[in-house]
Parts: sequence; structure tokens; C-alpha cells
Amino acid sequence: MQFSKKILSSEKGFALVTAIMACVILFALAMLIISLSTGDLRVSAKSVGDKKAMSAAETGIHRMIQNFNPQNLAASALTGVQVDSANDPASVYSISTPAIPTSGPLFLPMTGYSIGGGQTWGKKRFVVNVEGRNTAYDTKVTIQTGIGYGPIEISTMYQ
Repeated sequence: MQFSKKILSSEKGFALVTAIMACVILFALAMLIISLSTGDLRVSAKSVGDKKAMSAAETGIHRMIQNFNPQNLAASALTGVQVDSANDPASVYSISTPAIPTSGPLFLPMTGYSIGGGQTWGKKRFVVNVEGRNTAYDTKVTIQTGIGYGPIEISTMYQ
């Protein structure tokens, strides 16, 4: 007995087409995996940059509180100050000039400071923008915060 294999003309190249399709599917799957993993790396890097920028902004807020001078508001403003030049020179903060708020009360009353005689004591309000940046990750955070100065007399009575 002799077996003969008869190949139809429509089956020629079928194995090649199947192998190419399998390679295309595997290539697409590899590209999807690479895309997902690099996307995760970008998200992680942005998260690290955001945290460093927030830390720089918080440092700027502490510095603003230390150096706040209601008699010379422009002296409180700082631009491009490095948080830690030795360990992280890419993290910097900037403090805008404190300003009087455009909404809300100008003074906040403080209970327990009344000496008698109709005097009212409180704090004068100021608004300050503090920006933290990290140039290594190209991230920026801006915090608008307020600062109160007092106690000062806020009553309209004269002595």
C-alpha cells in the first residue's frame, strides 16, 4: 500500500499565513504589555514629582510664616528658593507678596482678648500664594493660603 498526499491548490501557503498571524498577535500583545508598563512608570514618576512639589510648597509656607512682616509685605515675597540644595536641588518654592483678601472680612475677631471699655481685638487677614515646583519631574503645585496678624485692636472706638 502506498499513501499519497494530495495537496489542494487552495491550501498552499496556509501555514505561512497562520505563522504570520500568530507573530502579529504576539507582537501586538508585547506592545500592549510594554505600553502598560511604561504608562505605570510615567504615572509613578508624576506622583513622585507631585509629592516633591507639594513638599516644596509646604516648606515655602513655613518660611512665609517665619518671615512675615505686616509692615513690609514685599519683604515676605521670595522666588525660586531651593528647598535642599545638597540633596534635592530640583525642588524650589516661590512666595507671592501677601495681599489683602478681596472677599470675606478684613479682620477676624478673637474672643478672650477684650480688655474692657468696648475694645475688640482680632487678626488682620492676608492672602498668599505659595508655589512649589520640581524641575526634574516638571511638576508644580500652587497653594493659596491665608495668614492672620494679631492681636490688633479692630474696634472703631477711640480712647
